[in-house]
Amino acid sequence: MVKTTVYMDSEVALTLRQLAAIERRPQAEIIREAILAYTKSAGRPRPKGVGAYKSGHANISERAEDLMRRAARSRRWR
Repeated sequence: MVKTTVYMDSEVALTLRQLAAIERRPQAEIIREAILAYTKSAGRPRPKGVGAYKSGHANISERAEDLMRRAARSRRWR
């Protein structure tokens, strides 16, 4: 696990403390569960530019190695 610091307003902190006391669980465990649920629903961000361009060709991923090889030979990849 990685240790981090989270800042929150006092009302949220109070609610978290009360919830932890009622459920008899550490605040950190509740925060970890909430972050895990959020990140699962949001999904991982895609790298910048992925899906931003349309080449008009549906088979680019199938031809990727050949296209990269050709670009390297012709020095168009720089």
